[in-house]
Amino acid sequence: MKLNGQSEITRIESVLVKHVRNAWRSQEHVDSWWRKLYYPARPDYKKAEAEYEHFIGLLREHIPQVYELPANEKVTPDSLYPRDPVVITGEGAILLNMGKEQRRSEAEAIGDWCKEQGIPILGSIKPPGTMEGGDLLWFDEKTLAVGISYRTNSEGVRQFRELTRGIVEEIIEVPMPHANGPEECLHLMCIISPIDVDLAVVYSPLMVVPFRNYLLEKGIKLIEVPPEEYARQACNILAFAPRKCIMVEGNPRTQEALEKEGVEVYTYPGEEICIKGGGGPTCLTRPLFRG
Repeated sequence: MKLNGQSEITRIESVLVKHVRNAWRSQEHVDSWWRKLYYPARPDYKKAEAEYEHFIGLLREHIPQVYELPANEKVTPDSLYPRDPVVITGEGAILLNMGKEQRRSEAEAIGDWCKEQGIPILGSIKPPGTMEGGDLLWFDEKTLAVGISYRTNSEGVRQFRELTRGIVEEIIEVPMPHANGPEECLHLMCIISPIDVDLAVVYSPLMVVPFRNYLLEKGIKLIEVPPEEYARQACNILAFAPRKCIMVEGNPRTQEALEKEGVEVYTYPGEEICIKGGGGPTCLTRPLFRG
């Protein structure tokens, strides 16, 4: 299997997902977990299945290989979001130690899948280090930004530097705000989604000034997401190729701004699997190989 997930914008040739039927399993299972996972509202399982079919249909239309993780009784419904427990480099996988305690079993489960597929495991983040994939953003194969948040700490970054020595040349640490507190899932990728080398969607009110200035100095044009659309995951967009992306429907201002920049935008309904679950299309996917 070809491996290289060290980009946010190059064409995705293969991707890993976990179907809602394998992550959420049933309405009863979701009912037993959604409050403990701090979801803002109770998801409807049947509607979630229909939404996910729409979403995975878009992936299969544009991505040659879509791999699905199996059900696993050791993990929670949050396993719907496979970006977070693992990083895929050109040399192999790095298993992460999730900052959200309820999700810490996911790395072992996804590690088992990697072993079955013959994917080398370069190592893992160990306590007291924490790191979640939503806090990692690739500018290119050698340059990575990492959000320092309630989910990712400096010790996790230190260990990641060691594991990626010779793979990553520069890691930029980006302090994240307190916002609504540690129970909220506020990753770096919640406030920025690269669309091309010179274009990104951002939510500036939650962005620290040095990082925002860094983006501008790199010549990246910033599309600002309005507050009412930020709440609907408008800042969480999956670029499956340069200026070709998938986003949650119902964000017309952000979509229009993207299309004015020549971006092809595909949408899917995400009320249950994204708005209520707290993760957008980048969270629902872990690219394995970007060409």
